[in-house]
Amino acid sequence: MIASVRGQVTTVGPDVVVVEVGGVGLALHCSPATLAELRVGQQARLAASLVVREDSLTLYGFPDDDAKALFELLQTASGVGPKLAQAVLAVHSPDAVRTAIATSDTAALTRVPGIGKKGAERLVLELRDRIGAVAVLDEGGVTTVGTGPVWQEQVRQALMGLGWAARDAEAAVTAVAGSLEKGEPVPPVAALLKQAIRLLGRTR
Repeated sequence: MIASVRGQVTTVGPDVVVVEVGGVGLALHCSPATLAELRVGQQARLAASLVVREDSLTLYGFPDDDAKALFELLQTASGVGPKLAQAVLAVHSPDAVRTAIATSDTAALTRVPGIGKKGAERLVLELRDRIGAVAVLDEGGVTTVGTGPVWQEQVRQALMGLGWAARDAEAAVTAVAGSLEKGEPVPPVAALLKQAIRLLGRTR
């Protein structure tokens, strides 16, 4: 898995940058804001996400790991592929995306080309509990919203660290969450992680 790319920028196009790493030019699809910060001949470090399809291997580049993580999280929502996830980050900053999802601000999400009202509502429904804590400034001061079960994020990150794709990790976490009895104490994270790994092992 390619997690990041560091090297000399050799080409900056309308939607792709080429970074030479060890004599190999790697093409990364980036948002306009990211491309605007890159200069031919200069060194650059981009967080990278490799999207594998049956007929292609496509690298997407980001200014930092936070944007990359959100790009991968967005793709776990129904109907969201890499191009649409990148379009979201081209219109909004990662913090703005998290705030929109956490506060159910569908109007902000529909400003992204390709996302209609139903699509925005689906993003909020599917990602609100997984977006993490978001600090929102309102009339009462700063309020924290959008917090989900901590164990889910811990298990998700552990699975991705072990090599599973974000989409597979999310599916396993959802399955484990659905197996828990309501009102019962949540098992230790280690036990939940083992359960998720067992589920993923069956699908391989």
